Amino acid sequence: MLTRADWAGLIPHAGRMDLLDRVLHWDADSLEAEALAPDAAHPLVRAGRVHALHACEYAAQAAAVHGALLARAAQATTAPGLLAALRAVQLQHEWIGSAAPLHIAVWRLAATTQAVQYRFAVAQCAAPLAQGQLLIAFGAKP
Repeated sequence: MLTRADWAGLIPHAGRMDLLDRVLHWDADSLEAEALAPDAAHPLVRAGRVHALHACEYAAQAAAVHGALLARAAQATTAPGLLAALRAVQLQHEWIGSAAPLHIAVWRLAATTQAVQYRFAVAQCAAPLAQGQLLIAFGAKP
């Protein structure tokens, strides 16, 4: 198991916007992570709640950590990436609950020097919350 200290500085997310708390498992093709349930001080809280669409941000961060861990294992660095697309996103609930941790899983589907594509699933209390695909583009500007 890895904690934030293990990937600090490897991804651009920091402080409260580093949403993941633990990496439970990772290998060349996938990563499983856990994040504490959002509280009132969560950076994505609006009107006291976090919308389930933000599960995509958790997944994008899991993909970023995966890529950074792969690069570090290969003694390389990763180019800065930008979440460029979300596809086939399905939300099973409107809001993320505040009572239980989130389980985030990402699976790398394809990778080139310009982009990487992942499938993701986010669950809470073993119940599906969100799933879909994301594309991270390297060298893209917002």
